[in-house]
Amino acid sequence: MKKAKIIHLFLAFITLISTLFLFNQPTFAATKKVENGIVMKKIKQSKELVVGTSADYPPLEFTTSVNGNTKYVGVDIELAKDIAKDLHAKLVIKNMSFDSLLVALETGKVDMVISAMTPNPERKKSVDFSKIYYKPSGEYFLINKRDQSKYRKIKDFADQTVGAQTGSIQYQLIQSQMKKSKVKGLGKINNLVLALKSGKMSGVVMEELTAKAYAQNDNSLMAVRSDLREQQAGNAVAVAKGQGDLVKAVNKTINRVEKKNLINKEYLPAAAKYMKTAQKTNTMAKYAPYFVKGVGYTLVITVFSVLIGIVLGMLLALMRLSRNKLLHWIAVCYIEFIRGTPQMVQILFVYFGVGALISNLSAVVAGIIAIGLNSGAYVAEDIRSGIASVAKGQTEAARSLGLSQAKTYRYVIIPQALKNIWPALGNEFITLLKDSSLVSVIGVTELMYQTELIQTSTYRGVLPLFIAMIIYFIMTFTLTRLLNYLEKRMKHND
Repeated sequence: MKKAKIIHLFLAFITLISTLFLFNQPTFAATKKVENGIVMKKIKQSKELVVGTSADYPPLEFTTSVNGNTKYVGVDIELAKDIAKDLHAKLVIKNMSFDSLLVALETGKVDMVISAMTPNPERKKSVDFSKIYYKPSGEYFLINKRDQSKYRKIKDFADQTVGAQTGSIQYQLIQSQMKKSKVKGLGKINNLVLALKSGKMSGVVMEELTAKAYAQNDNSLMAVRSDLREQQAGNAVAVAKGQGDLVKAVNKTINRVEKKNLINKEYLPAAAKYMKTAQKTNTMAKYAPYFVKGVGYTLVITVFSVLIGIVLGMLLALMRLSRNKLLHWIAVCYIEFIRGTPQMVQILFVYFGVGALISNLSAVVAGIIAIGLNSGAYVAEDIRSGIASVAKGQTEAARSLGLSQAKTYRYVIIPQALKNIWPALGNEFITLLKDSSLVSVIGVTELMYQTELIQTSTYRGVLPLFIAMIIYFIMTFTLTRLLNYLEKRMKHND
């Protein structure tokens, strides 16, 4: 294969990647040492305040459905609205896993974090905090009501599994004060509740209001005050290091909220109203638009990722078959590295790592790129095996007829190779469609992300998952039928 042909393929791949950046919205790119005042300046210029939260913690932050659209509600969301109002900015909520919030803050994906976060010493090393705006009354055990006579105190959970949100104070409390118990951390509260109800855990440690919220909305659960020694200072707003002017502005809003007692007079009653409404109207039919939106994003991610995977896979396969040692080893190193690292780690690295250097890298595009780059490594090996399966006599015959090496590959080798590897490529495309669910970890609103929103809004764990499984099956079955049809057409054209 001529080097020029490889360069052309590489340029085509770069062009495809570049088009994806047209979908981005500009965001603030963080550096190791953030200039003082740069976040406030960005907020004033964009007229937007981007707040990160993990909206699965009622009544502090959770979601509800209003006219088929997701609405973020709760105490923390109301505080965020007041802060945005005082900053004369539009509030933009980014919902993601709790343990990803501080990373998002440090890399500039969000301007601040408001998510029932306690300013402990470890977190203060990475970010700054506002003053305390809400102090929880204590920690509670959320247990199955059938176990109310078994689990009341720390000692009752000896040799039992107890859950808490990953990266939370509750997780640390279990580790330090419940050493005879097995701690299990999950990123989402609704998944912890699902694990509790299915018997995977004996209890979940939560802040009082959240534990009572789940117990009030699920008759099979019960909230019990724990005997864990309190270590919380309270909840505060997290801001990037060195942003003193922004912390001052946030504290000003908190002072006003405290003076008017807005948390008790307005925020909590409003949250309770949404929770009561959700309890009465939490039918799955109401959340059909959520599933539709999730399917749309899933298909977009899949299509673009397939395009990246095919172009990159073809390029890497030709590079690995090249006689040029440099191109060969670049391809080998890339393929082995990608296949040797978890895809979720790659997604997080592209979004938070590369995203810290590229200011306009959105979560959707980061997810597409990460999945596409991962797929390219596997497609490359499929294509390489397909090329190797073509008899050498085909190449010799083509060259003897006067075809150049490039035309031999284009008209003789590649078409036959694709027919040979079509089933393997089909499996890769189906796997890629399902793997699109992994991008929910960075807040992309694909099907799995929407399913988690429905779980949070309805306080139901299994039914939304079952519906998501059916939808994934329909999509993969349809794709399988299409691939089988194309395979038959290929054989018919032989």
